[in-house]
Amino acid sequence: MYQDLNQLWYNLQKSPFRRKFRLNSKDSLYLQQKGLHILLIHANEFINKRLASAYPVNDGKQTPMRGHPVFVAQHATATCCRSCLAKWHHIAKGQPLSEQEKTYIIRVIKMWLLNHYSSLLSTTSKNNV
Repeated sequence: MYQDLNQLWYNLQKSPFRRKFRLNSKDSLYLQQKGLHILLIHANEFINKRLASAYPVNDGKQTPMRGHPVFVAQHATATCCRSCLAKWHHIAKGQPLSEQEKTYIIRVIKMWLLNHYSSLLSTTSKNNV
């Protein structure tokens, strides 16, 4: 796991696949309406349901590419499956996620959503001027 999320962000931005992810207008509106707090509750639920076990069902395919802002954030941050968690975050496959690892994953998703949420707010405020 990265101690410095800025280094993680830098590494993710070097990946053409990871940096292409953006929230579409529907996801952006959902984020604005529900707020970051609710989305992080959803993220926690998704992690517990889809990633936390040692051998998640359909690993590598359990996180949809779209349909919820958290799903987009998971792909953008390589927190979408156990293989990506192992490759990018050095979280071993084959064992259940610890509470520390789950908290770390939430922090990573939050970082990405905050970046996009602040972009939304600045775009909205510029349009309202």
